[in-house]
Amino acid sequence: MLQELDVERWIKQRRSNLDEAKKSAAEIINIIRNEGDKALLRMARKYEPDIDSIKISQDEIDAAYDEVDDSLVESIIEAEVRITQFHERQRDHDLWLEEIEPGITLGVKTTALDRVGFYIPGRRAAYPSTALMNAIPAIVAGVPDMCACSPPPILPLTLVALDIVGVEEIYRIGGAQAIAAMAIGTESIKPVRKITGPGNAYVTAAKMLLREDAEIDFPAGPSEIGILADSSANPAFIAIDILAQAEHDPDAACILITTDKSLVGKVDDELCSLLEELPRKEIITQALSHSGYITTPDIDSAISAMNQVAPEHLSIAVTDSLPVLNAIKNAGSIFVGPYTPVAAGDYASGTNHVLPTAGYASTYSGLNVSHFCKTSTVQIITKPGLEAIGDVIENIADAEGLQAHAKSVRIRRSFR
Repeated sequence: MLQELDVERWIKQRRSNLDEAKKSAAEIINIIRNEGDKALLRMARKYEPDIDSIKISQDEIDAAYDEVDDSLVESIIEAEVRITQFHERQRDHDLWLEEIEPGITLGVKTTALDRVGFYIPGRRAAYPSTALMNAIPAIVAGVPDMCACSPPPILPLTLVALDIVGVEEIYRIGGAQAIAAMAIGTESIKPVRKITGPGNAYVTAAKMLLREDAEIDFPAGPSEIGILADSSANPAFIAIDILAQAEHDPDAACILITTDKSLVGKVDDELCSLLEELPRKEIITQALSHSGYITTPDIDSAISAMNQVAPEHLSIAVTDSLPVLNAIKNAGSIFVGPYTPVAAGDYASGTNHVLPTAGYASTYSGLNVSHFCKTSTVQIITKPGLEAIGDVIENIADAEGLQAHAKSVRIRRSFR
């Protein structure tokens, strides 16, 4: 079932899917620029014909609670608490200052973005967890104004999750048009400073195309997992983690890198057995068609190959995991040991599941509080402090031919 893969070709294919989607995304963006709300409503009615507004009303949010089991609401609340606790540990001081030498005090002022937009995937499945993952770090950062978009019809559980975290502005818009609406703005939707959240290739392509209008978190397309394993790995655990990522989307992808060739056959057997039990078999089968394995002669080669892949999720299933963890440079989120399924990070361990895909974990970090902030450096210098560094400033400024820079220091130093 798993096919042997070439790392470079696999990565190139993941990126080419985004390139192919950019043309369609660009056309949709242009429609939203020209038609605004009219186009958004027309597109939403393809999936929810009877609606008269793209904005979700408070009545709809209140009604959603009637359709969600109380125990599920309690689970969302508990997950919110755990995710919040983790993200609060990431929060920087609003302002820190330190006198690094007499007369020279330096620091950083951290300011939350004033408005952000979240993309919550939908249609193939409900993702209330992604509502939590987007909104909680923004709230912890102190963002005062938030909106969310999700494909229609938005399932009640997603509305409940958004309400629990306090997102009041919700729109039934999906795809590239949702990204365009939040980035550009329409009659109903104020433009945002930044857009976060995962989506399909068209959503991700639109985010990349609209970075001049609104900053984004990172390319976060169809889900993927890399599993680094040796002969000690449990084949059933590996197989179910592969299936768990594959059930997200037909374009999801999974790669097993192992030092034990015999493990591949054992995992294949488990995949065949477990797949028959799963209702999303058709989606999984499509995803498995571009998933596979690589065998390496030793653990160092396996680590090197995985760093090249830079997977969204990385599962480490080896005898001695700590040296492997230390050697990993590129991964969105890392899951160590046999009893750490990726699903733990998806829902309730507290870490964030909005992560870079298609090898972009080699460049970007997963979603965190800092994504919703910007920083300004601060300096407070007394006259003695300026005297201490004055010669350095003047010498370099004169060498660069910027005499006014140098003189701005000389005037102050000579002032009595």
